[in-house]
Amino acid sequence: MRGLISILSGAALLAIAAGAVVSRSDAEPAKVVPPPARDEATTAATSEVAVLAGGCFWGVQGVFQHVDGVTSAVSGYAGGDKDTAHYETVGTGATGHAESVRVTFDPRRISYGHILQIYFSVAHDPTELDYQGPDRGTQYRSTIFPDTPEQAAIAGAYVDQLKQAHAFPAPVVTTIEPGRAFYPAEAYHQDFLTLHPTNSYIVYNDLPKIRDLQRLFPDLYRADPVLVAAKQ
Repeated sequence: MRGLISILSGAALLAIAAGAVVSRSDAEPAKVVPPPARDEATTAATSEVAVLAGGCFWGVQGVFQHVDGVTSAVSGYAGGDKDTAHYETVGTGATGHAESVRVTFDPRRISYGHILQIYFSVAHDPTELDYQGPDRGTQYRSTIFPDTPEQAAIAGAYVDQLKQAHAFPAPVVTTIEPGRAFYPAEAYHQDFLTLHPTNSYIVYNDLPKIRDLQRLFPDLYRADPVLVAAKQ
């Protein structure tokens, strides 16, 4: 994802140029994992925040912008300090930040647990340690940044549940990092998937995730994404 340049093999570029359909299985596997056995209690709250990291934030943001019940999804950085929360600096892999997405949702319509289920099932591959697909470095790690102690407990229990169930063919490496601030990314990163649907990186790595969301979670899929630009 460096410098907004797509990272594709020559064969993949030729396939796209020829009009071939690239499936998610050619990039990262997608499967519905069981929902968390532990989830939040029913609440009267109308808004809640989940901060999730799972590789390049373009695709993670794009997925959650298409989830019914999500009211906002903002790309950004979490895990490091405010003064290093800049794309080029984070790209060094030395800041502690991970490319992350702040997902704001209505817990009366979708629970935190189901947000996590989509995160593990569609948004990224939780078995890839410090990388996702073609992107390498700790800034692309699989991490949940809980907003509350209850979220931390639910996320931790869910990671353990998936490990014990051998839900994936390789070990889940997702970490839980509470108490970390989120910093929005630069404006040109927001809504990137929607604004640049023909970008080769998006075509190969991220559009398959949107198709998988629609296929695997039809009741939670919304055709029209909730965009950052519309909130400004």
